[in-house]
Amino acid sequence: MPTPPPCVDDDVRRALDEDVGAGDLTAALVEPGTRLRTRVIARETAVLAGRPWFDSTFAQLGGDVHIEWRCADGDRLEPDQVLCELDGDAATVLTGERTALNFIQTLSSAATMTRAFVDRVEGTGTVILDTRKTVPGLRLAQKYAVRCGGGRNHRIGLFDAVLIKENHISAAGSIGAAVQRALETAGDVLIEVEVENLAQLAEACAAGAGRALLDNFSLEGLTEAVTTHGDRIALEASGNITLDTVRDVAETGVDFISTGAITKHVRAVDFSMRFVD
Repeated sequence: MPTPPPCVDDDVRRALDEDVGAGDLTAALVEPGTRLRTRVIARETAVLAGRPWFDSTFAQLGGDVHIEWRCADGDRLEPDQVLCELDGDAATVLTGERTALNFIQTLSSAATMTRAFVDRVEGTGTVILDTRKTVPGLRLAQKYAVRCGGGRNHRIGLFDAVLIKENHISAAGSIGAAVQRALETAGDVLIEVEVENLAQLAEACAAGAGRALLDNFSLEGLTEAVTTHGDRIALEASGNITLDTVRDVAETGVDFISTGAITKHVRAVDFSMRFVD
């Protein structure tokens, strides 16, 4: 499975602070020393993501809880499949249940949607990318989930790549001027230009950009872009990409397809925690 980001414990700490606060009043009703065995079950087809956040939840609560995982992040899940079993202090399990499930439900959503897109373009050579359209505060977590689903990450934020868009071009005066400035100041990072037509694509190539984002191009336009410039610059298609259209877009020969849908359209995967007799 992919390497988790360094923010796992911080993400969990914030989540526990907002949920537990000064203490779990309901779990305090449980007799001290009571032990509990539970299992987490998938209620639908999905791709798992979020194990490190799940584990960190119970580790930070400090109780004696042993977690036995039966699947790894990136695994495909079927309905009624057991993800893991927990055995330990009952109060700790009850306190951490909601936070732990929230993480895997949310992150598995991104992994599952990503895998659906990746499966649709299988065999084309096109790579599925995410975007910066993420849940505030959970960007690194969701980008980890994208990798679990078989996709790749675009830039993490505004600091690790240059993406020159329409307003940047207007402010700089031209695509050429914007790219030249980026080459002089940005260091050794990807310099990408969003283009709306073939003339702008030609200008981005001439200026020395490393990638062009083809914004809302038709299939015919994408094919022509690949034919005329695909050997000079990496090409990324974006804009209104859906599961119904992504295969046709990939078959034009573009190198990348980016879509915000895999991270911003969050529909929590249905997992449940059930007691074991």
